[in-house]
Amino acid sequence: MAAAQEGLLDLEYRALAKKEKVNLNREYGGKVVLVVNTASKCGYTPQYEGLETLQQKYSARGFSVLGFPSNDFRGQEPGSEEQIQEFCTLTYGVKFPMFEKVQVTGEDATPLYQRLTRATGVAPGWNFHKYLVSREGKVVGQFPSKVKPDDPQLVQAIERELARPAPRS
Repeated sequence: MAAAQEGLLDLEYRALAKKEKVNLNREYGGKVVLVVNTASKCGYTPQYEGLETLQQKYSARGFSVLGFPSNDFRGQEPGSEEQIQEFCTLTYGVKFPMFEKVQVTGEDATPLYQRLTRATGVAPGWNFHKYLVSREGKVVGQFPSKVKPDDPQLVQAIERELARPAPRS
């Protein structure tokens, strides 16, 4: 992970169930971000609640969760983007940014997940795999699905990154 990951977030994705694209680097560059592949019909789906708690707790300090729904694992995200958005909002009160439904593994993985996998040597093995990206746009940690959003190891990693000064432009 020591190699520079230039332009890791310099990609555009549509906001979930919307038409406009968001340049991740323009919107979230300089922030600490937790990139998570999500699914609505998974045993880990209740993690949405903990992810939203992280968003609420740390967003004022320059942190954001970025959710990417994916149907890569046993068809656990079969719905349309509108259905996914409604489920996340009504069931778990999700307000953190969610993006278009993507593939996160294999040859057809979206460019962001290709870059995350290359940077860490680890592709998501299941839904709710988490990648922590520093303010400088480098992957500084990856956490498997079973690591809950309130896990002390993950919280410490987020707090460590937030304590680092923002890069000068």
